[in-house]
Amino acid sequence: MSITISYLEKCAAIIEKVRAQENNIQLAAKWFAQSILKGRMVHCFGSGHSRIMVEEMWPRYGSFPGFNPIVELSLTNHNNVVGANGQRQAMFLENVPGLAERILRNFGLSEDDCALVISSSGCNIVPVEMAELFQQKKIKVVAIITKQHSEKSSSKRKDGKKLSDFADIILDTGAPAGDSMIYVEGLETPVSPGSTVGGAIIINCIKAELARMLTTAGQPPKVLTAGCVAGTEKATALFEAAYDEHAHRMAELYKNAGK
Repeated sequence: MSITISYLEKCAAIIEKVRAQENNIQLAAKWFAQSILKGRMVHCFGSGHSRIMVEEMWPRYGSFPGFNPIVELSLTNHNNVVGANGQRQAMFLENVPGLAERILRNFGLSEDDCALVISSSGCNIVPVEMAELFQQKKIKVVAIITKQHSEKSSSKRKDGKKLSDFADIILDTGAPAGDSMIYVEGLETPVSPGSTVGGAIIINCIKAELARMLTTAGQPPKVLTAGCVAGTEKATALFEAAYDEHAHRMAELYKNAGK
């Protein structure tokens, strides 16, 4: 079997692991729909490469307003790798206690909100504190982790608590411990992670379920759509309407910041 086929077969197994979580995916979508229908938002956070899942949810083609993408560049800027704004600093900062509180201080939170927190290990301090703070505000938390990886990893918090300890729903990417899935002959350590594959599938399953629920409720979402699908005029109208709605929803969050 070729390495490519081996990786694809492992990805197929991830799909089956996500399939087994259909009920929790639907429940997460239901909670998100309730928040969005009330004019509130789903707060999405991930540090490091978990930022990818935040951007997969919103904004991109096939997505729609209702999400507050909390992306801290100091925790997610990978392009320089070393030097100023390098990876060492980002990995240090995602384990600084108190940073999550300073980030959330920018928003006026409500019990009508929901939260989606992504962390493959579920062990770094900032995402764990994010979930903890959301729960303290009586906000439902959906966590995306890699269960095998989290179970075999140690929390950076002194009390040993992980993201799973502050989640109302836990969704598993289905990747293995260590994330990487392929061993190459002569190479000591594995390559080619799987958590991004599983995470992106989970995000888009939630998105599809949520779009159905919003439409059934009489509030079909304004979906960012390519011109080759909707036509240039319609695509432009959706683009402007979606971003206007996002701005209006964010205005409500900023209005009560710190309260």
